[in-house]
Amino acid sequence: MAAERNIDTGTEQLLCSVRHGVATLTLNRPEARNALSAQLSPALGRVIAECGADDTVRALLITGAGKAFCAGGDVKSMGDRRAATDQSPDERLRIMQQRHQGVGGVLYALRKPTVAALPGPAVGAGLAIALACDIRLASVSAFVSTGYAGVGLSGDYGIAWLLSRAVGPSRARELLLTNQRVPAARAAELGIVHRVIADEALPQEAFALARSLAEGPSVAYRYIKDNLDEAMEVTYPTAIDREAERMLRAHATEDHKEAVRAFVEKRKPVFHGK
Repeated sequence: MAAERNIDTGTEQLLCSVRHGVATLTLNRPEARNALSAQLSPALGRVIAECGADDTVRALLITGAGKAFCAGGDVKSMGDRRAATDQSPDERLRIMQQRHQGVGGVLYALRKPTVAALPGPAVGAGLAIALACDIRLASVSAFVSTGYAGVGLSGDYGIAWLLSRAVGPSRARELLLTNQRVPAARAAELGIVHRVIADEALPQEAFALARSLAEGPSVAYRYIKDNLDEAMEVTYPTAIDREAERMLRAHATEDHKEAVRAFVEKRKPVFHGK
């Protein structure tokens, strides 16, 4: 069995371990349904970036401790917040933008496969973090909600952009405006999550999926994510041309050559990300 390596996140509110090439990040505020905090948010963004730069990490799995994924912002603390009197509106805006880009932007931009495992609710920014991952698995008892309208807010962490691409702009409008609670089964029908799994089986199945991705062709994965990111933005002829460029680069990799050898030899390929 591969040894597990723990990563110091700087706070008990975020746990991180690496095993079989998978970095498992666990939001660890179960008493607050893993709501984001002044300690958790920057630690999460920092560790995601560190995992992105670590060649021994080939896939990320993000989950939550206890019976929730992430409740979004900590509503109980919102009433206690006071705008810093020495900060201008522009400065407060810059700080907020940096905080959100530092988590959601970094996660979405990661060129390694990412999996979100939802053991329970994913609400507001928690839903946005899940949507920024490539693949989302949910337990039967999980649910999702945009959450923002319920507390008189408009949305953050790129939720409207992410949700529109996951379910389409019309359905995204409905979900953001009505603030409805969407059970896991319905979330799968809408495309918010990819698969619903029995509560007790979620950790094992999510890790198995992340491990299978970690064992895959990481260079090809990077190009696939580039292709997918551009698919919604460029014309079809441009997409064809850029895919051809990346196809040639992927063709020259050792991983591709290994895959061809493995096919001929009727065995599973062993990829090294080169």
